[in-house]
Parts: sequence; C-alpha cells; structure tokens
Amino acid sequence: MDEDENAQIQAAVDGELRLLEPGVRASDTEVTALLDPEFTEFGASGRRWGRESILEVTGAVSVEPRSPVRVTGMRGVLLAPGVVHLTYHADDNGRRAHRSSVWRRHPESGWRLYFHQGTLTEDESA
Repeated sequence: MDEDENAQIQAAVDGELRLLEPGVRASDTEVTALLDPEFTEFGASGRRWGRESILEVTGAVSVEPRSPVRVTGMRGVLLAPGVVHLTYHADDNGRRAHRSSVWRRHPESGWRLYFHQGTLTEDESA
C-alpha cells in the first residue's frame, strides 16, 4: 500500500470516527458536512435513511458522551481513487453491529459518507 492510498483510507476512517462523536452528531451542520448529498443508509433497524431523514435523528438519538460507541476491527480498502470502503464492528452500550461504509472524496468539500449499512449481531467481538 502506498502513502497516497494510506492517506485516503485514513481520511475515511477519520470521517467515520467523527460521525460517532457525540458533539458532531448533535450538530446538523457538522453531520451535513460529512454526508454526501446522495447519502443512503440501510440501518441496523432495517430502515432506509437518506441525508435529510438521518438529520432528523442524529441530534435526537445522540451517542452518550459517558459511554461512546466502541469501535473495533476497523479496516479500509481503496476501491478507486477517491473511493474508500470501511468495515468495522460497533458496540453502542451492548447494541452490537457489523458496519460497512463507502466514502468518496469531493474536489470542493473533501471526504463525505456516501453509503452506510449496519447489521445487528450477537457476536461478542463486535
């Protein structure tokens, strides 16, 4: 893996982790800055979310600052220049999920989350 590939993957990882921060989730402005205009999510709940609908819940159902989401096994793959796929496990106070995200880089606005999927699991490693 070359330096540019590592930098692109790290930029996506940084964005993903920022979206899990309680202060970021509470701010529509910050969440909007990290979501692609064409953002889609298939949530662990089974619901399909778009950019506008996810903003309705990110502030209302924020991550608890005293017990943040625990992320393990974060891996990234550069699919094409400016497109990164991330996979990881998340544990949000015992609610465990396998997570998958696709990030893409925009020339004007930087890295933004294009697609996300969460699948609930009972797996203790998540």
